[in-house]
Amino acid sequence: MSAFHLAIHVTHLDKARDFYGKVLGCKEGRSTETWVDFDFFGHQLSLHLGAPFPVAKTGIVGEHSVPMPHFGVVLPMEKWNALAEHLTSLGMEFELPPQIRFEGKAGEQATMFFHDPSGNPIEIKGFQDQSGVFAS
Repeated sequence: MSAFHLAIHVTHLDKARDFYGKVLGCKEGRSTETWVDFDFFGHQLSLHLGAPFPVAKTGIVGEHSVPMPHFGVVLPMEKWNALAEHLTSLGMEFELPPQIRFEGKAGEQATMFFHDPSGNPIEIKGFQDQSGVFAS
């Protein structure tokens, strides 16, 4: 397996540490005064101080407009359900609350959208069968 690397801007490292570390449960890695790395569900996420990328709800997926650009991860359903329950219990303000889309069709998936404290949009997907990730 290969890990993906993504580097994005955040406006405040301490708030990012709280969110990614405590809220999402990601393990913190190396850091300096201007950036911090996290193990984002098995992938390397580097958060650097700066102005986050501009976002607009221009992505049309099914019946929803979603923020673009965004990033996230695909989880097995058991882990997706646990994270959705955890975030809901914390009172997470969702852009798109946890739900199933494309039900009964190729690519059926669970999804939820939310933003980090710097406004970066995150989508977490869940699949019962990981082979469905690329189903057409």
